[in-house]
Amino acid sequence: MRGKKEMSKIISDRVEKTDQVVMLPSSLDNPYKAPPGTFRVGLFTICVSIAIFFGSLVIAYLLRAGRPPWQPIQLPETLWLSTGLILASSVTFEIARRMFRKGEWRLASRFLIATASLGMAFVASQCTAWRELVKQGYYLDKNPHSSFFYIFTGLHAAHLLGGLVALFVVLLAKSKRRELVDVSTYYWHFLGVLWLALFYVLKSR
Repeated sequence: MRGKKEMSKIISDRVEKTDQVVMLPSSLDNPYKAPPGTFRVGLFTICVSIAIFFGSLVIAYLLRAGRPPWQPIQLPETLWLSTGLILASSVTFEIARRMFRKGEWRLASRFLIATASLGMAFVASQCTAWRELVKQGYYLDKNPHSSFFYIFTGLHAAHLLGGLVALFVVLLAKSKRRELVDVSTYYWHFLGVLWLALFYVLKSR
């Protein structure tokens, strides 16, 4: 009987304590539900790791730039389209996040679909840029500049595909957790900022 009385005190999904009742997160009595904040910690860890990884590549790029047999390539104009697409997708994702916070899930889902479409268009635009370079005779091993271009854009596209997977998880999941929507949006914003930084670096050398 005593055990049942203690279990009856778990009546809230928010961490809170009073002089009579101890309220614990609902995730503690459900082993399949992640505790609040888990996704945010995971996002921070992932973003820091990605930033360090690409930061190391940028440093290597800057140290190698200009040294023979360095041959600057003319960046495809398609990259400007790619930049516009990823910025637009970041806007639609943010709108979806805010709509979801207001409880307007149907409207939010429409903006999520728009974000997914823009994200896939971004990847398609990158593929077009690679084809343009191939037509010009620039391959992965042609010279250091073209090598870095393929590495930067290819790895970024791979991480963006991961963001698309997270987006579809949010869109198709039966249980809509606000934290998961927030984390997916922030990760997408991070990829947008990362692309702007890589684009600037590639154009500056």
